[in-house]
Amino acid sequence: MQNNIEIVIIEDEEDILELIEYHLEKEGYSVTGFLSTQNVEQFLEEETPALMLVDRNLPGMEGSEFVSYLREVGYDTPVIFLTAKDNERELEEGFDAGADDYMCKPFSPKELTLRVKALLKRSGALQKQSRLKHKLLTIDLTKKDLFVNGTLTPLTNLEFKLLHTFMKHIDKPLTRDFLRDEVWGVEGEGVNDNAVNVAINRLKNKIDPQNEQNYFHPVWGVGYKFS
Repeated sequence: MQNNIEIVIIEDEEDILELIEYHLEKEGYSVTGFLSTQNVEQFLEEETPALMLVDRNLPGMEGSEFVSYLREVGYDTPVIFLTAKDNERELEEGFDAGADDYMCKPFSPKELTLRVKALLKRSGALQKQSRLKHKLLTIDLTKKDLFVNGTLTPLTNLEFKLLHTFMKHIDKPLTRDFLRDEVWGVEGEGVNDNAVNVAINRLKNKIDPQNEQNYFHPVWGVGYKFS
């Protein structure tokens, strides 16, 4: 399994929680959601997330009080507050409690993912992700290099983007439409399903010609899963 960046969301409105989870997972992050602060501290004892998104208006303990408490007991996980509280006094309260950034509802999912990425860069978490590893594969995201069992293996730019997309979504079924958007972008409109299949087969033949690792799994009616 790749060394995913893990993000915790504490949001009591389930539809908002699911929406945020969807957009962050689409970006390749590993996400764990909570509807209240209950059980979060126990989770933090076992896991080390790179970032927490915390709603201010939570049942039980208010979000900034909970973050302030976490800071007091020694947790320094970066925090972005999500809240409808947007006057200056409330903003000051949030930052005093230990927030690293603040987003007022309603917000666009794109702005959220950009702020998340910016904070992860500032905290150093994204720099640690300059390489992704899975089984015998290591990709260097800075140099756009692939190593198969330690041996440099040339890929075309498209093949590298295709492999990177799969390695960000280990064990998750990906539709051909999703792959077209992620890998081909605006040019994907002219790419049919057969062209996607051909690109995947070419990639498979480069990274696992004998199919010993069995990376690619067709998912009937959906697309492919990489595991």
